[in-house]
Amino acid sequence: GKAKGKVIAFAPLSGVSEQKPRKKTALAEFDRVTGGGLVPGSALLIGGDPGIGKSTLLLQVTALLSAHSKCAYISGEESVDQVRLRALRMGLEKSPVELAAATSVRDIVASIEQNNYDVVVIDSIQTMYLDNLDSAPGTVAQVRASAQEMIRAAKRRGTCLLIVGHVTKEGQIAGPRVLEHMVDTVLYFEGDRGHAFRILRAVKNRFGATDEIGVFEMGEKGLA
Repeated sequence: GKAKGKVIAFAPLSGVSEQKPRKKTALAEFDRVTGGGLVPGSALLIGGDPGIGKSTLLLQVTALLSAHSKCAYISGEESVDQVRLRALRMGLEKSPVELAAATSVRDIVASIEQNNYDVVVIDSIQTMYLDNLDSAPGTVAQVRASAQEMIRAAKRRGTCLLIVGHVTKEGQIAGPRVLEHMVDTVLYFEGDRGHAFRILRAVKNRFGATDEIGVFEMGEKGLA
């Protein structure tokens, strides 16, 4: 006959669940928009137009967090050398961030499960692919399935996952919109490339308010 399901072990609603402390970046505006820092095991999506400074913001955030947390920055957009050059320009080259240029979700998931990272940045979801899908990176199927696999692995390990998503010109088809329901927090990084000011706003946050905005000024050394 058919295999029977196992009875689920239920827990009382009144039990106490351990709250892990949030990871603060010391970038006050970022911490405020996220609701007081990053929650271990949470998935955040950072959306915005290409070239608006999402990578710069996240490299800065990772460098700050690396002072007290184990951080990995995985780029599918740039080589390790390019990311290093960016860090050098920003004066962050001494930060103990682990860098990798990778796009295979299978390899990234294995690395998340092998290493006890506190924070992992995926820059960007549109460059990632699962080899068991026929569609190309950047398509809805790949974006959705790749994110799902990485989020699942990160939640199992208690790793905070920061996913960069470019808002595509063709509207939102394979952009951040596809992932909004899968993540805990959605931040949009906005501004005019001709001007120095950038706004970071939360449009969804399971761990905080969504009426916070952070205002940054883009300079030579990154964001202030």
